[in-house]
Amino acid sequence: MRKVWIFLFCFSAETVMAQTPAYFTVNKDSSRFRLTLAGASHLASLPLKCLQQEYPNKTNHTATSDSDQLQTPKQQHPAFYGCFDWHSSVHGHWMLVSLLKQFPDLPEAQRIRTAIGKNINPENILAEIRYFEGPLSRNYERTYGWAWLLHLQQELLSWNDADAIRWRNSLQPLCDSIIERWQQFLPKQTYPNRTGVHPNTAFGLVFALDYARATHNISFENAIIRSAKTLFAKDTKAPSKWEPDGTDFLSPSLEEADLMRRVLDKPAFEKWFSAWIDPSALLHLTQLPIVSDRNDFQIVHLDGLCFSRSWCMKGIAGDLPDKDTRKPILLRAAIRHLAASLPNIASGSYGGEHWLASFAVYALLNE
Repeated sequence: MRKVWIFLFCFSAETVMAQTPAYFTVNKDSSRFRLTLAGASHLASLPLKCLQQEYPNKTNHTATSDSDQLQTPKQQHPAFYGCFDWHSSVHGHWMLVSLLKQFPDLPEAQRIRTAIGKNINPENILAEIRYFEGPLSRNYERTYGWAWLLHLQQELLSWNDADAIRWRNSLQPLCDSIIERWQQFLPKQTYPNRTGVHPNTAFGLVFALDYARATHNISFENAIIRSAKTLFAKDTKAPSKWEPDGTDFLSPSLEEADLMRRVLDKPAFEKWFSAWIDPSALLHLTQLPIVSDRNDFQIVHLDGLCFSRSWCMKGIAGDLPDKDTRKPILLRAAIRHLAASLPNIASGSYGGEHWLASFAVYALLNE
């Protein structure tokens, strides 16, 4: 089983354990913690509550007639209708698959298998494909939902499990359709989206590139690398001090760096990163965002920002030389961000509970 170890530099063992007892263990000097079976079970419970929960629902649907305007979310998206919106349903499925792989003895294991099996099957996926073929739906969920779909499939492809094989076989035609759309879109994308929410170009390309490499799809990989270099290679002086916006769950500055570390060799990335984020900007990005109201569906995005910053910082630090003074700064900040929002995943508000656990799990497992 892959170990889920994170280095903690700023919380005492007593403080962390008091916040989330039994969800992870902390060693005596508070230098690392490990997600426990109880913690995995707690996180798994959140998407399990909503994979088949149809309402409330943000469809983001563009209607072309009365017939499709009057469809319910489940009629439009029989595979991914729960958890408030399409992309959250997709990454909720990814999270459950990921946890089940790491913790096969989860108490919820059978519930997870049953829930995913109800959603991901050939009939439902065919309906999803038909939706994307609609005249005004070809750009639906571009590129955030597309990215999470490929990430889900990547997780399934690396798991030798009978259910996983069945699910990935059902899912592959939809993935192939999305890859075709993405390859058609890449040459047309003259400018990147630098937002801190769903349309962020760099975030989407990270997951797409990881999928392309995992599946040895060389043409897709090369198209992504060309696009990334065209859009971002000449960037300097990130306006990081403008971050975060009030609804950010991604850091535009760090997401771009997380992409470029994948497309440049390490010396080239170190040079690019130095020109992209200067010391004062880096210091600014290490400051925790203030989450003033977790019942607000938009403000709670900032908890997600803590998790996405964490995984970006950890990944960037891993590609910097050992003697680089930015490395320990990034690692310490990664842990501070992770630890700050972990206790707040189950806040009791659907605005955060329907999606935040996925971000937490990715931050925890992405080593």
